[in-house]
Amino acid sequence: MSDSAQPGAQSRAIAARVLNAVLHRGRSLKAELAVALPALADPRDRALVEAICFAVLRQPLRYEAALTAWMPRPLSSRDGELRALLYTGLAQLDPLQLAAHAALDATVEAARLLGHPHQAALVNALLRRAQREGLPVTDPRHSHWPSWLRGMLRKDWPEHYDAILANSGTPPPMWLRVNRARVAREDYLAGLTLAGIEASAPAAPADALRLDAPLPVAALPGFADGEVSVQDVSAQRVADALAPAPGARVLDACAAPGGKSAHLLERDPGLRLTALDIDVARLHKVRATLQRAGFDAAAGERIELRAADAADLGAWWDGTPFDAVLLDAPCSATGIVRRQPDVVLHRRESDIAALSLLQARLLDALWRTVAPGGVLLYATCSILRQENDAQVRAFVQRTADARVEPLDASYGHDCEVGRQRLPGEDGGDGFFYARLRRTG
Repeated sequence: MSDSAQPGAQSRAIAARVLNAVLHRGRSLKAELAVALPALADPRDRALVEAICFAVLRQPLRYEAALTAWMPRPLSSRDGELRALLYTGLAQLDPLQLAAHAALDATVEAARLLGHPHQAALVNALLRRAQREGLPVTDPRHSHWPSWLRGMLRKDWPEHYDAILANSGTPPPMWLRVNRARVAREDYLAGLTLAGIEASAPAAPADALRLDAPLPVAALPGFADGEVSVQDVSAQRVADALAPAPGARVLDACAAPGGKSAHLLERDPGLRLTALDIDVARLHKVRATLQRAGFDAAAGERIELRAADAADLGAWWDGTPFDAVLLDAPCSATGIVRRQPDVVLHRRESDIAALSLLQARLLDALWRTVAPGGVLLYATCSILRQENDAQVRAFVQRTADARVEPLDASYGHDCEVGRQRLPGEDGGDGFFYARLRRTG
């Protein structure tokens, strides 16, 4: 792209290319951003590209409805990049509320950068109409979630269906986890106040802080030194739900990227932790996460990182049982759509059955590693009962020495064999927790 282009046009062009790859070629937003963002030297430009992409992918049908209403002839399937650029322009006006003049000029210039000079006038006309009239009003229930998935949601959560779709389409707050091994939450909150950063501390969980205005991690005091991490409040509750005894031997069976392992160690630096992940590259992220938090897995005998399939016990387990096992199981990720809005674009109905089989396989295998009297916490970031309470109910029915232990109402809706938090409740992600005690 030309260095002489309109300032900001490159960012809009990159956003359009990312969105085209995600919306029309089935690519992952995370993977596309990882490739695209390094081309932008200014962190403000990188933040803008991310903001545009997330805004579009949270409500793509809203922008499609505007084009349908305003264009006499619909764009063809070959015009995916142009459609994505138009979405980019509309998102800048609403909901991002950027200065209209700059947004319009840069987006029109981006059309030329992308090789669509003849459509520049069309882009200009449509965005000016959006500026004058605003986007057409659409039913928030008109969701980009596939119909089969909406059907599962309506069946599982009929009273909460509309709220789930609405909350999954809105930006979440930024949640921080204060590293209590390095600084008290009250002291870190005071430091944020001194830095001019507004934050609040909920009653629970004990290490959480909420920022309604997200910031780059580099702007967070002490982030590089491990004083604080970014982790959703629902994920932070995992440490409380597992509640291992001081100095316990603990397994984090699907550990990447390492936030929950780090949280457990921050709570109890004397913990003996084994962290597994099937992906070697992802295990490197676990190591980096622990090192930033102040725990050197390479030097300490109490921390072991292993790349292995957690269900293949012969590949990694020495037969010594664990006092506590965390199974944060692979799942549909339907509880974190507001953070990963492209999840529902790529999900297929057959995925749920395949994931359910994998979850059952992991549960059955890992139960053998739990010491008599020990606990296993089954957790997912799903809101589908097939992956959550139905999965745990079936496990308990086939496992004679498994007993469900109750969790209090702070963990969400009572599912009898666990608790379910839905997206947006108390500002958190959708998350399921079930605590199982081995009685034999």
